[in-house]
Amino acid sequence: MSKKPKNGSRNGAIPDLTQRPPRSPRVRLGGFVILPRILDKGRATLAGKQGEYHYNCPLDQHFFRFAGIDSEALKKQLSLGKGDGEILGWIQANSKTHPNPWQVATWSTYHETRVPTDVESREYFTGLHKAAGPGREDIASWFDLLDLDDYVSYGGKA
Repeated sequence: MSKKPKNGSRNGAIPDLTQRPPRSPRVRLGGFVILPRILDKGRATLAGKQGEYHYNCPLDQHFFRFAGIDSEALKKQLSLGKGDGEILGWIQANSKTHPNPWQVATWSTYHETRVPTDVESREYFTGLHKAAGPGREDIASWFDLLDLDDYVSYGGKA
């Protein structure tokens, strides 16, 4: 008897984001950061189990623009119950930008370390940081903040 993965999204299972967060934005699929998180949010949205998470949020849109994929077209593929590997294959076949592996690696590394750069974004970031873990001095990037927020939103202590 085989065990289901802890996060069933890899096989197309529907994550319940009212019970646990989507995968970290750091988790990669095909070299793309953010993508597994998008897939979790998309599947949960289709099932009405997205909780506080939003599919095609501004962070997700960075991926859609870079990969040259339409968010609604991806959601349609998710509605067919495809697993992560099948979705990656679909993305690679349907991308309008066809990024090379080195472009994906560079883009992903940039997003892993991306910080708020304008005053409005810094104020927003600081407000979220204060709410989630004001004593945490290690929170510098957007991914740091998302991981912290996911953790404390489901009962973790900052």
